[in-house]
Amino acid sequence: MTATALQTMLDTLWRMESPKLLARLVRITGNIDTAEELAQDVLVAALERWPRDGVPDNPAAWLMQAAKHRAIDHLRQRQLHARKQDEFGIELTVQGADMQGDDALRFADDDIGDDLLRLVFATCHPVLPMESRVALTLRLLGGLSTAEIARAFLQPEPTVAQRIVRAKRTLAEKQVVFEVPRKAELPQRLEAVLEVVYLVFNEGYAATSGEDWMRPALCEEALRLGRVLAGLLPDQPEVLGLLALMELQASRIPARTDADGTPILLDAQDRARWDRLQIACGLQALQRAQRLGGSDGPYVLQAALAACHARALRFEDTDWAGIAALYARLMRVAPSPVVELNRAVAVSRAQDAAAALPIVDALANESKLRDYAPLPAVRGDLLLQLGRFDEARIEFQRAAALTGNARERELLLARAADCATR
Repeated sequence: MTATALQTMLDTLWRMESPKLLARLVRITGNIDTAEELAQDVLVAALERWPRDGVPDNPAAWLMQAAKHRAIDHLRQRQLHARKQDEFGIELTVQGADMQGDDALRFADDDIGDDLLRLVFATCHPVLPMESRVALTLRLLGGLSTAEIARAFLQPEPTVAQRIVRAKRTLAEKQVVFEVPRKAELPQRLEAVLEVVYLVFNEGYAATSGEDWMRPALCEEALRLGRVLAGLLPDQPEVLGLLALMELQASRIPARTDADGTPILLDAQDRARWDRLQIACGLQALQRAQRLGGSDGPYVLQAALAACHARALRFEDTDWAGIAALYARLMRVAPSPVVELNRAVAVSRAQDAAAALPIVDALANESKLRDYAPLPAVRGDLLLQLGRFDEARIEFQRAAALTGNARERELLLARAADCATR
């Protein structure tokens, strides 16, 4: 394997596995900064050893084992240099390191049963403001960069970076112990945890940057966490709503790109390639959430929107009037300019582009949408339907300049070129 190929492989592997490593390291050391330093040590070790010794048969397992050894070494050093040996002896027992072989790390019993989800709950600590909890957890355990988190929040990158720094500082100053809350304490952290899982899935489903339109590994990890959450809290409507939403959206993934990764928009997708088993699972979770009285929860409403698409065997069969009505309900429950933009798309399908364009134009001055590529993209689509080709071309070009995703940029520029030929 060439050095370039090895670096590319390791970069991809690191992006997929680093959240799990951090989760394990924070759990053992009880300190975010220490965990990040140890994780970087593991990456450096891989960069040094793999070109010389070859790539391990199971690279992910190698990284995890190296992380365990560094964590144990770190705790040994702390124990060696600490003034109060008995204090650190107790800490080692609590953290679960017995210093013996591959089974050195045994987490204390808790109600969660999943390493990564444990740490998601732990980092979503009530001592932090809600947005800080979500941003910090996405950065540490969601595998998202600061830039990706900023785009998810529709906020400037420096703002989000400062939020993460302040969150770390607050946790350190208040000497927050990274312990897993018991089941009775989970609800007070649940809103932030759900938002983390939701945003990780969204970044996988429609990547905000990079060369690929989707990052399926993120979708799979978010789905796994959602399924664990649903097993842990089976009577929480919003947990089931989020799971239903992710199952229904993920069912379309096989049809969303062609063989070379080119995006395929919803109206052109081969719905025979949608995963019908996954759709059935999603619809079942949605029905359960609704029976539990959660019909007006934000995630349940979004799942109901996805269900409208899932039930339509052809694009022409889509209940656009029903979708527009659901978006109107969602606007009342969780008002957002992005929700209103999506409502405009549904109105254009249920009625016509002329009815939807004023809704989109009213969003032009929304500060959160100033650099949001879908806004000019939707406006361009509406203008195209109205035969205003020059204006549509300008909007598609503007959207292409705003997106950080290479595949989406290609698609938007192709649409702009199509307008020019008309």
